[in-house]
Amino acid sequence: MAKLKVIVTGGGGYIGSHTIVDLIQNGFEVISIDNFSHSSEKVFEGIQEITGQRVFNYNIDLKDRASTLKVLGEHVDAVGVIHFAAYKSVPESVEKPLKYYKNNMEGLFNIVEGVEKYKIPHFVFSSSCSVYGLVDDLPLRETTPFGVAQCAYARTKQHGEQMLEDVSLVANFNTVLLRYFNPVGAHPSAKIGEMPIDAPNNLVPIVTQVAIGKREILTVFGGDYPTRDGSCVRDYIHVCDVAHAHTLAMQYLYQRKAKQKVEVFNLGTGDGVTVLEVIQAFEKTTGEKLRYEIGSRRLGDVVKVYADNSKAKSELGWELKYSLKDMMQSAWDWEQKMLKL
Repeated sequence: MAKLKVIVTGGGGYIGSHTIVDLIQNGFEVISIDNFSHSSEKVFEGIQEITGQRVFNYNIDLKDRASTLKVLGEHVDAVGVIHFAAYKSVPESVEKPLKYYKNNMEGLFNIVEGVEKYKIPHFVFSSSCSVYGLVDDLPLRETTPFGVAQCAYARTKQHGEQMLEDVSLVANFNTVLLRYFNPVGAHPSAKIGEMPIDAPNNLVPIVTQVAIGKREILTVFGGDYPTRDGSCVRDYIHVCDVAHAHTLAMQYLYQRKAKQKVEVFNLGTGDGVTVLEVIQAFEKTTGEKLRYEIGSRRLGDVVKVYADNSKAKSELGWELKYSLKDMMQSAWDWEQKMLKL
């Protein structure tokens, strides 16, 4: 029996690469699209070491409509597309909103046009908990109404979801929107992980860079929030747990289990952890002492975010495999591995 083919955009990225591994390990054939603007070709070597398979990647920019349609036209037998390719830095999106609107929306438009044109039946969209904006009612549920987006990145995710909902009313494909919270960690093999091309904006890569000496100090943005220790609360989840949810989402669509044309799932652990608690967990897990300071609040940050993940568990059959300790250890193993790359 032939393997089911899935096209993954942003396959060289952090979550995309881990999802490719999970898809292959669950019997899918994968085609990648990534122009390496925020990733490295080396990640495909790691994927091959883990899976034993070399994944073919098309090095194109999704803003190039003709090239995007050409690639999809060469794979009309694909059962679905998983779309990761987007810029994701909150601070940069505040400073350069036009860059984010152009890249994230134009790329999505072109890939969706191709999916519709070539009748590819299933589409999984990489969304974010940032779509909820400033919301006091926690934990966040899929039915929680959107608040005001706090940055251009979040607004592109809101617009992306709304675009897919509108298109799906008349389209020939079904969609799953996956809203993930704060993916961290790396593959347990330490062969792939988060590889920031520029200075990272996410907490855990900064933690590991400080620990290994690439950075002098970690700044905690805000120590006066109304939380248990004054730092922001986030729902940190292991990247491999997030990756597996994409495989389950594609299986869910292929097996025609979806009740609606568009289904939404939160991907989080359901537990809120403060920034200072992450620092403490890293120190306890690795034995490394971190140098950090409390700085001013950062524009675009929300105070508390954590998920109600019951829908993903009940409908996708999703189960969490990794703990906060696993997240910290795998991130540290990967940071040490990168010194040798």
